[in-house]
Amino acid sequence: MKRLSLMLAATAALLPAGNAMAALAVGAKAPDFTTRGALAGKTFTLTLSHQLKRGPVVLYFFPKAFTPGCSAEAREFAENIDKFKAAGATVIGMSADPVDDLVSFSTKECAGKFPVASAGSTIISGYDVGLKMRPGMTDRTSYVIAPSGRIAFVHSEMNYANHVKSTLEAVQSMQAK
Repeated sequence: MKRLSLMLAATAALLPAGNAMAALAVGAKAPDFTTRGALAGKTFTLTLSHQLKRGPVVLYFFPKAFTPGCSAEAREFAENIDKFKAAGATVIGMSADPVDDLVSFSTKECAGKFPVASAGSTIISGYDVGLKMRPGMTDRTSYVIAPSGRIAFVHSEMNYANHVKSTLEAVQSMQAK
């Protein structure tokens, strides 16, 4: 675990900050997908287009469950979930981890407050979030997707610190319009 954390930190130091990693631009059509996910320790099938019927979706990709930054980011999303719900948004975490790992992560780090789902190669390539230096992992990119299925906001940076704040501001500004 410590070695993986060090490798992730080293990888993060080599990657550009800001929105340089994200390939999907604001206004682009978000690829629809169906995958398996977990919420509060229970597995289920998640389809993006079904989630969008309820309002905007914050689709945030993270590299690896139970690593320090990914756990901290999940806890921060969980702490702010009521604010996202008040803005009409659904939060969904995505990683290349197997669903079995995400079952535990959904309870321990997400506090059962929002789902996390497994991003297979089609989803990873569709959202262009593959971690170039670590095949089989995703970079840290957060998308806010409007109910129309269009990308409304993108934040792509390996440091998790501003993902929750920036995506919350984006969904709150959508609500204000």
